[in-house]
Amino acid sequence: MGIRIIKLPDVGEGVAEAELVEWHVTVGQSVLEDHVLAAVMTDKATVEIPSPVAGTVVALGAEVGGVLAVGAELVRLEVAGEGSEEVAAAPRETTPAPAERASTPAKAPAAEPAVPTAPVTPVVPKPARPTSGPPRAPGEKPLASPAVRRRARDAGVDLRQVRGSGPAGRIGHDDLDGFLRGGSTPGTSSVRAADTGIETVKIIGLRRRIAQKMAESKRRAAHFAYVEEVDVTALEELRGTLNAEKRQDRPRLTLMPFLMRALVKAIADFPEMNALYDDEGETLERHGGVHIGIATQTPSGLMVPVARHCEARGLWDCATEVSRLAAAARDGTATRAELSGSTITITSLGALGGIVSTPVINRPEVAIVGVNKQVVRPVWQGAQFVPRTMMNLSSSFDHRVIDGYVAARFIQRLKSLLEAPATIFIEE
Repeated sequence: MGIRIIKLPDVGEGVAEAELVEWHVTVGQSVLEDHVLAAVMTDKATVEIPSPVAGTVVALGAEVGGVLAVGAELVRLEVAGEGSEEVAAAPRETTPAPAERASTPAKAPAAEPAVPTAPVTPVVPKPARPTSGPPRAPGEKPLASPAVRRRARDAGVDLRQVRGSGPAGRIGHDDLDGFLRGGSTPGTSSVRAADTGIETVKIIGLRRRIAQKMAESKRRAAHFAYVEEVDVTALEELRGTLNAEKRQDRPRLTLMPFLMRALVKAIADFPEMNALYDDEGETLERHGGVHIGIATQTPSGLMVPVARHCEARGLWDCATEVSRLAAAARDGTATRAELSGSTITITSLGALGGIVSTPVINRPEVAIVGVNKQVVRPVWQGAQFVPRTMMNLSSSFDHRVIDGYVAARFIQRLKSLLEAPATIFIEE
């Protein structure tokens, strides 16, 4: 038998390291050739690593959440024949635990003659001390040391409910322990013990990538937010009319494809919004193609699939592409190319959109447009109040390259297109 070391392969695109997000094997498990050993994540793509040979797992190279460099040891397998490396398992002494040592009977000493002893008086246990009592009078301060008071404060216990067993009713640690174990005040409702449990959850995989990217974006981009109210009554009427014309070859329209088409037209007047900022080279790349990232919530976390070349797509094409990308992101089939390359991003919380949000820029982009929920409310129109469907656009911009005045004009242009949806389809 020999030992075969399986190393982390090059997962492509010049990636130097990857995060281990899932083990598919355990130590001692037998695997066949092409059996999936582990899943690693780099950027936002998860890659499965298959075994090139059959064998038995001897050791794992890292814990879930650990970062491995390309070429680092991933799994060590025991294989038939000669392996790439022979490793002799050194025997390891096992020292019994203190409890085990104490329970091991020692060698009995030589017997000694019995010596008569005096009769032993049985010890009668003292009755348990009450751990709680009637509330003290208002203003009466319970007697307790600072340490006991600190423990009670941390546990959320009112010391006036605890009966002290010390002199003058002084409360000690034993009294507090007894109360926390279930003591209650006679004639009153029970006081529940505070839950002091703490669960530590390791942040790994996609959630870890999201955390890193959000922190980096907030750290390096100079965010500022701009919120504008939009009357989408006419747009919703148009959307309802188009959806009423049911056709098998067309998906149901949501707000998103209208917003995408409006965004394309607004960017034509403000090309600096469709750009990537290289803060190290201090250059702004203005893109001709409008590649819109669609922030999508998935079971694994937030992902941003990209609808490419929206400037060349019509309304129905945008709707079809959004539906396809969202489904691919949610079921985990989205490719690396579909999850990268955006030049501007739209984020929406749908029905949970709230009134205002402050979206985080998808760096190195310089702008993100957030959609909040729609509400019907009375709006004054010269002579009377009329019900209108209103919605806020909450957007963020990189103030290093986008001035507030320019951002406001951009959103106002977007607002005018959405409030008069027919203008979205006018070719200039």
